Amino acid sequence: MHFTSGCNHPSFTLPWRTLLPYLMALHLLQPGSAQQRVVAPSLRVTAIVGQDVVLRCQLSPCKDAWRSDIRWIQLRSSRLVHHYQYGLDLGQMEEYKGRTELLRKGLSDGNLDLRITAVSTSDNGSYSCAVQDDDGYGDAVVELEVSDPFSQIVHPWKVALAVVVTILVGSFVINVFLYRKKAAQSRELSESFQHLPPPKSL
Repeated sequence: MHFTSGCNHPSFTLPWRTLLPYLMALHLLQPGSAQQRVVAPSLRVTAIVGQDVVLRCQLSPCKDAWRSDIRWIQLRSSRLVHHYQYGLDLGQMEEYKGRTELLRKGLSDGNLDLRITAVSTSDNGSYSCAVQDDDGYGDAVVELEVSDPFSQIVHPWKVALAVVVTILVGSFVINVFLYRKKAAQSRELSESFQHLPPPKSL
């Protein structure tokens, strides 16, 4: 089973006869409720801090989504990351203003992809891709993992140890330098005494 984007390619490789019993059971379990199928990649999306990333999901079967109500929601806060409705971009949470874009070129193929620019570690987490139209409601979850290779957890005891080691090494080097300088001065003084003429007797 694999995810592909667009109406020209099937989202799943399982034969229709295999899926039919599951679809019938789903219909029987939820009588009278209109359900829309939204699919998303099973693998989490990974990104590095500062990169742009695209969260993907699509309608299945594919159909035009231009006239749909599409909401990308951050599950951690249950707040709107991006809201598209009938051709317009509506309100969203402050942290994502100016950083999100619904990729409209794919809407006619049933793609509901969202681009987030300049991701940060706070963007890490789960997102719901939800769509509502005349055929009903459906959603899927996309996992985003953001890593920062330049940030490392520094423990206070490691910092203290590094400071102590630096001080000890610096003190050792200074003491060695002073010892050698004093030894050299002593040798010079000793040699100067050896070259002095003996004192004259009275």
